[in-house]
Amino acid sequence: MKKIIGTLIASLIVFLSACGGNDEEISTKEEVFSIGVIPAQTEGEMADAMERLQKVLTQELEQEVKVDVYPDYNGVVEALNYDKIDMAYLGPLTYVVAQEKSGAKAIITQLIDGEPYYYSYIITHKDNRWNSLDELLDNPTEIDFAFGDPSSTSGSLIPSIELQDQGVYTSENEHKFNSIRFTGSHDATALAVQNKQVDAGAIDSAIYNQLVDAGKIDAEQLKIVWQSEELFQYPWAVHKDTDEETIQKLQEAFLAIDDNVILDAFGASGFTTATDDDYISIKQAAIRQGFIEE
Repeated sequence: MKKIIGTLIASLIVFLSACGGNDEEISTKEEVFSIGVIPAQTEGEMADAMERLQKVLTQELEQEVKVDVYPDYNGVVEALNYDKIDMAYLGPLTYVVAQEKSGAKAIITQLIDGEPYYYSYIITHKDNRWNSLDELLDNPTEIDFAFGDPSSTSGSLIPSIELQDQGVYTSENEHKFNSIRFTGSHDATALAVQNKQVDAGAIDSAIYNQLVDAGKIDAEQLKIVWQSEELFQYPWAVHKDTDEETIQKLQEAFLAIDDNVILDAFGASGFTTATDDDYISIKQAAIRQGFIEE
């Protein structure tokens, strides 16, 4: 009997030790501050910059930070909405959707040449005869047009409203163009236009300039035929339950970043603070296009 009791006690100790180990593992996981990032560039090219950003934020927050690049915009929004991440780098449209659904809060955005603004461009190949959007849309049935990701502000939302106002576009299935396609990314759109796979496409101005500077596209082969009004830059947004001390640490950490590898990944010259009010015009556009209910 003593032998049986001893065996049971030993088993219980092993079981409790295992439970304790799991608790420790869970506690460790909870201490990780997780960030999801939309693919501003192709995922592989952002890897080094995100690793550096992880190190900076881990040091400043005094806790482990993990930064993951997601394959698409919606994945980041859903991760934030369902509490899978603590912070997200989003496009303005995906931010206002996340803010509406889960109360996400914008706290930081990037500066481009010292300004927190960018534009939506519509570009075409230099060999084409069109030098303005009016000329491009003179006979839309001849045009193969490309948007980027359906959830992109500058690659889809804003140019779609302009084309809607021009009376040539309602949806992917209802339009006056020869064809409509969604390439999924800004660089894919630029290359599709440069390689004459489409006649024109919509793209983020900052990413367009990045691609030119990196030699990935040739500006001499392209023409900008339309530019939107100013758009407030992509926000870094935290979960609604994030405490003010953490928000302040994050803002201070981003404002101090001067690592060119990190900055170049976002085509940025630096970072500045942001709030929900900066994205009111995008929210209004999202309501108009049915992304958010009024």
